[in-house]
Amino acid sequence: MIRVLIVHEQPLMASLIASVLADEADIEVAARASDAQTALAQTAEADVALISTHLPDGSALELVRNLAQEYPDMTVLVVGVTEAQWEIMQYVEAGASGYVLKDDNVAELLRHIRAAHAGKARVSPEIAAALMSRVAELAQLVSQSSISADLVDLTPRELEVLELISQDLTNQQIAERLVIEVGTVKNHVHNILDKLGVSSRRDAVGYLVLTREQEEAEQTAA
Repeated sequence: MIRVLIVHEQPLMASLIASVLADEADIEVAARASDAQTALAQTAEADVALISTHLPDGSALELVRNLAQEYPDMTVLVVGVTEAQWEIMQYVEAGASGYVLKDDNVAELLRHIRAAHAGKARVSPEIAAALMSRVAELAQLVSQSSISADLVDLTPRELEVLELISQDLTNQQIAERLVIEVGTVKNHVHNILDKLGVSSRRDAVGYLVLTREQEEAEQTAA
């Protein structure tokens, strides 16, 4: 069963989406929210979050970023975006796993939800090309600077937390592994992202992976 959290600024639209999802045997509406604060309080029971890009005070992007950091096991889909690359890319970089265009129909919405839950992103060829270009750009930046220096700024405990994040452990699992409070883990994650200058756990793990690759390449060259 795919449990869905609907976050939409218009209660009527949220109700309509919920009615559509209720007709699907493999989908269950876990909760509904009309703003970011309420959404953050109702995430525990959801596998997939549908987030409208028109939330009050422009909070949709920050909500996506918070969910990606605090609930890495949850899949986030943004709803209502245009086909503009810059708009879609900013949500993807914030941690969204996919998007539903404002002109998509019900069938497309359901396909996006099921694909996202299965770990399969459905993107247009144009966005796929933009993503590849962005990856190449980041790789180029990394090759021009020493990311190891950034990792040196992390404390031993922060490095330990980052290693566990790379193993796809949740904050709760990390807390249990290290025998510390979940709040302490969250503080470590915040410090890691701040020191590395990234906005998501995925980017932080990317730093770790690229550092190892860089070190292996240097050892091979030596």
